[in-house]
Amino acid sequence: MKNEELKIFIIDDDESVRRSLSLLLRSGGYQVESYGLAAEFLHTAEYHGSGCILLDIFLDGRSGLELQEEISGRFENLPIIYITGQGDIPMSVQALKKGAINFLQKPVDAQQLFVAVEEALTTSLARTEAMKETIKARALYSTLTPKEQEIFGYLITGMLNKQVAARLNIAVHTVKLHRGKITNKLGIKSIAEMVHLAGKLNIIQ
Repeated sequence: MKNEELKIFIIDDDESVRRSLSLLLRSGGYQVESYGLAAEFLHTAEYHGSGCILLDIFLDGRSGLELQEEISGRFENLPIIYITGQGDIPMSVQALKKGAINFLQKPVDAQQLFVAVEEALTTSLARTEAMKETIKARALYSTLTPKEQEIFGYLITGMLNKQVAARLNIAVHTVKLHRGKITNKLGIKSIAEMVHLAGKLNIIQ
């Protein structure tokens, strides 16, 4: 999956490891950036596209597991692949439970690395697409007036127009008018589509 919009970040305090991994990945056609310190990556890297992170499990005198939450918070579209020469099974399980997508032992096997990277990039692209859809859904939802948002919230629960009218003490015709404006603004036609959009916004009641 070679794409100029994809990028792989290597974070390892061993210069020889960074160099060898960079050369290997670039030979495979990937874009690569490498950092010797996690702090350097967190302070200088500015990236909002798809890709992945190769993270040393022991870094900056701290466990990579301690850094994982901070890194994932800043770069949620970038899955983490741990690399280590000291890892064991319990640690790998802990890393995966925390959200890492894979765990590779040093010296890293080239074939295993490429397989792990491709898996991570596929995951990253899916996350990026989901985020784009969520941003689009938020933008559409923000066009609704407070009253329309309130009615939207009732409609996605399956309430009928007359039930919404009774709840808000307004005429059924008024609910219908608001419902028409809601569907027009959101570019949808059915309650099922409303529920789907609400799911993206995490406002299912």
